[in-house]
Amino acid sequence: MTQISAAIAATLTESLHLAQPPVAVCFTDTVPDGVRRWEGRAPAGCLFWQKAATGVFATVPADHDLCAIGTYTHNLEATPAHEKERGAALKVFADLGYVREQDLPLIPVLAKRARHVVYGPLAEVPLPPDVVLLFVQADQTLILSEASQQIEGGLPPAMGRPACAVVPQAINSGRTALSLGCCGARAYLDVLTPDVALYAVPGQRLAAFTERVAALARANSVLTTFHQIRRRDVEAGKRPTIRESLAAMAPQG
Repeated sequence: MTQISAAIAATLTESLHLAQPPVAVCFTDTVPDGVRRWEGRAPAGCLFWQKAATGVFATVPADHDLCAIGTYTHNLEATPAHEKERGAALKVFADLGYVREQDLPLIPVLAKRARHVVYGPLAEVPLPPDVVLLFVQADQTLILSEASQQIEGGLPPAMGRPACAVVPQAINSGRTALSLGCCGARAYLDVLTPDVALYAVPGQRLAAFTERVAALARANSVLTTFHQIRRRDVEAGKRPTIRESLAAMAPQG
């Protein structure tokens, strides 16, 4: 599995020119031998996405305990005290007009509960990924959305808060999803800069999706050059035909 995942990760990184490696999120009841346990404290579960770029590790629900919303979207076991904290958080959100009572049923939640969540670079995880997260910019999202249309039909959803809901959305629907992030994730993750969004790919579609991404990335590269040449020629006062623009792309020997 690791060799296949590593090949897919390399293709995605090369095709999209990713600045961050694809990150795998795996929900499991059993942690494979050799996977280290997370040590430390995280202000929110989304921080694990950033930490996962540097190595594979396993978490338990208590490691996510400081984010009452993340444990909700990921359907992680929670103590009564944690449930009370979630109620307090939702009251603050409601008072701000951020999350209303009628918004709650619209937030995706994982259907199945797992005892552990394993995070790591896609190229290294020893488990089949349930979701692969890509930190992408607008031009990279273009290729991903094109692949989504061709593989899945329809348009990928662009989601807002909470960013962690993109994980259950991709798993529950079996379709890719785009998250624009949320103010919390953008506060906790240094890699989630203002020009970066998250794209989630369900593990079951990863191979087919990556194949289309590679093909579309090559096509977009060629077509970008084509349009740049046409812009140059039109701005110079010319009226090039398609054939003339194609000919201008050919290497000059």
